[in-house]
Amino acid sequence: MLLWLHRRSSFQFSFSMSSKKGRKLSKAQRAKQQEEEEARRLQEEEEARLQAEKEEKERLERERKEKELERLELKDRERREDELNELRHLLEENHTTVTKWKTDAVEKAKWERYMRCDGTPDPAVQQEMNTYISLWRDDPEVNITPVLKQCHLALQLVEELEALLRDVADPLEGQKYQGALINLQELIHSKHSLTTEEILKRASANIDTETGNMQTVVKDNNITLCLWANLKKNPRFKGLNFEEVGLGFELPKQLAVSDIAVRILHTHYDHLSLLARMAHLRIHTPSHRSLAGGNEVPVDIDLPEQGETKEEVVKDDNETQQQQADEEVQSIQGLEGRKSAASLQSRKNSPQPAEGQGSQIQTQMEAVGAEGDLTSTSLQLTMMDGSEHVQAVDLMQYSPLGGVFYYDVFHLPPQAHQVNDWEIRQVLNTGLQVFPYPTEKSSSDVDETLICPPVGVSVMLPDSVVFLETPQVARWDSAGKQWRMDGITDVSYEEENAKISFKMGSFQAFVLMQETYANLPFQSWELRPLGQDSAVFTVNGALIDLSITIQGDQCMLQSEREKGLSHLLGKWMSSPVLQRAMLNAGINIFVSEHTDKYVSTCAKDPLTEHAAYEQMALFASACAFSWSKWNAKCGAEHLVMQVCEHHGPGPVPRDSWSLYLLGAQRSQKLEITEKSEAFSPDHYPGSEFHSTFIHMLQDNMSTDGIVRTRESNYLFIDTVQSLLCATRPLVYS
Repeated sequence: MLLWLHRRSSFQFSFSMSSKKGRKLSKAQRAKQQEEEEARRLQEEEEARLQAEKEEKERLERERKEKELERLELKDRERREDELNELRHLLEENHTTVTKWKTDAVEKAKWERYMRCDGTPDPAVQQEMNTYISLWRDDPEVNITPVLKQCHLALQLVEELEALLRDVADPLEGQKYQGALINLQELIHSKHSLTTEEILKRASANIDTETGNMQTVVKDNNITLCLWANLKKNPRFKGLNFEEVGLGFELPKQLAVSDIAVRILHTHYDHLSLLARMAHLRIHTPSHRSLAGGNEVPVDIDLPEQGETKEEVVKDDNETQQQQADEEVQSIQGLEGRKSAASLQSRKNSPQPAEGQGSQIQTQMEAVGAEGDLTSTSLQLTMMDGSEHVQAVDLMQYSPLGGVFYYDVFHLPPQAHQVNDWEIRQVLNTGLQVFPYPTEKSSSDVDETLICPPVGVSVMLPDSVVFLETPQVARWDSAGKQWRMDGITDVSYEEENAKISFKMGSFQAFVLMQETYANLPFQSWELRPLGQDSAVFTVNGALIDLSITIQGDQCMLQSEREKGLSHLLGKWMSSPVLQRAMLNAGINIFVSEHTDKYVSTCAKDPLTEHAAYEQMALFASACAFSWSKWNAKCGAEHLVMQVCEHHGPGPVPRDSWSLYLLGAQRSQKLEITEKSEAFSPDHYPGSEFHSTFIHMLQDNMSTDGIVRTRESNYLFIDTVQSLLCATRPLVYS
């Protein structure tokens, strides 16, 4: 008991001592806490003071910037009229001089044609064309060599007529050119058929000793003709390859034992696609105003013009012209079932410059808000027979390349027989007769494909064309006057050998196609001066990189890829000629009013965009311009590009570029760089605002650079501007 009491008192004493000690620690902690709170209060006060100072500095900086902006804007407004007048004067002077030069060139060409006196008709004179066509139609010549020479001249006339149609202003004149063009194209194909018949009539006199059949190849710059006459009628015959031209065909057994002749006629030109566009043409109201001169901007490149069907209100005169065009197409009748018919691309409603507009050139800044629909002439394709609902090839999405291959089978004409010294021949005035294949449908239950299996054909890709992707095959639907991709089977493409093989259910004309805008959008672009009136425009496309050197009014294509382009690389030609040649070769970097339906773009105000191209062309002899990633981030009302003054022919140093922001009312130099993390419209410290792009650039240019721009030749400026407008790099990159 005593022990328990002792332990209890000891415990109480210990607890009492611990309690006192705990109370002392709490006071120390409270003191420390007070110190911490005081330090925290002082820190917060310091932070608040610093924040207030920062906000005050920011406020003062904002006020300074606002005052600076007001000062710059006021200064810009004070000189705005002078800058616009100076730009207007430069554009007007170049526009007037270029127009006069082009007019003089046309007159000079007419005079030179007149002085040649070589018997060649003038395509612009209807009477001469009618006489030429009538005399050639009545010409009894059927030998292949002289006929091909005549066809070569006719094709030159076709090209001239197409050029006249692109520039025609009077609809009546356009109809006159159309009629001559249709007649010429039809007559050319008719002459090919006559020469084919003449060769086949003498097939038995040209038998190949190894095969017992007749096979021949005729080739010139415009066509390749392959003919095979089945004289042996060997049931084991499968097909034939014309090795020298890379064409071949395969036949089923029933044709191998038939009295037939096979023709593969490769025309290096394409009249059928023109017929398709003509047959399905729908005219829309044109109203694309030129930002340079207030005139409408003509389209210089011959892109296929097909798109989605739209409901449009068309003027009465346009409807009348369309009816006349349809009547002309319907009047084209081939001499045989699958004979090609001629057509043309209508330019009757293409916008034309108004007279007396030379002194009314508008700058882009003045054109903002002006009346007018900013859409170009739109040519749409619709189905010819809506009841069939057959999907035709969209000739805006796909482009035929390398010409047309006419694949035909004919009844073999009667052959001559030698009796003593006499040659006896049955004379028929029916011309070449198409051999019906597949034959008429049988009433039996046997599958028609088993009775008439498909026919095969193989083609080496033309060496004058670049296929950036696997080529597509389309066959000609003569009834609907359109290209179709159905009905083609067993397609085999050998990329290494550049050869494509396939089968069709019947003998039809066919063409190789690829996507029109396969090389768009651009990955990057650059316009760099090489000297006075000389520059190089480089485009890094989606599938191929290329550059165009500009010297005066001449252009030269350059590319690391030579296959398919050897006939173009390193050759000087005018900008429109080069554009058409590149399109025909499958290298498309040019756009139309329908391109945005097939290619993703960074939408931009067209007035601001076109004004940029005008002013870039003015300074192309002294300044380099390049793509910027911020162009897609600055909004539709503004443009951003990299610019620097550059005189030497070498590449632009990387640290030389500066960013510029172009808008409808003003241009400015940006503070950000291409490596900045985010886009900012803040102007570069120390720089000013200007109402025009060229005056903005002059602030950072040397005296020598400004002199170079003032001495630029008007043809060089016009060529650069047309190239930029045709490619629109500020939108399609």
